[in-house]
Amino acid sequence: MDSPEVRYQSRIFRVVRESYLDHQGERHERDVILHPGAVTILPLLDDGRVCLIRNFRVATGETLIELPAGTLNVGEDPALAAIRELEEETGFRCGKLERLCAFYLSPGILSERMHLYVARELTPGPMALEAGEQIETHIVSWEEALELVREGKIQDAKTMVGLMFYDRFRRGAP
Repeated sequence: MDSPEVRYQSRIFRVVRESYLDHQGERHERDVILHPGAVTILPLLDDGRVCLIRNFRVATGETLIELPAGTLNVGEDPALAAIRELEEETGFRCGKLERLCAFYLSPGILSERMHLYVARELTPGPMALEAGEQIETHIVSWEEALELVREGKIQDAKTMVGLMFYDRFRRGAP
């Protein structure tokens, strides 16, 4: 690959035109979004309920049901970002944080890698929303969270991955 041509630079991401050779040696160009990565957190209360959020998203014009999440600062440790975002968006502080997995949200166009954590031993506190954020907590039973996915009421990919990954591979595991 050659050095990418910057097409747009924002506070958080860059849109670049990448030039690359395919397996037959033919040159191609593709515009991609370079993103520093993000975290999402599955907050589990001691009684087994999960803390989701209702988050107004400008890009969709809708309030979505999601897991708390946020963008990494350049060079930031994802675990520290997860603790920060959990506190900011829910007010909860966690006594225990465990990394579950990492995944790409839309690798055909976006380099954003999402780091998924489960947070336990939660204690409530004040939220610290950023200017313009419209977020409220939405605490539900585990079964209700899965039902929201099944019914299509949760449409956010990171939330679907987080709930389904945990349910399939970690829930009830020793």
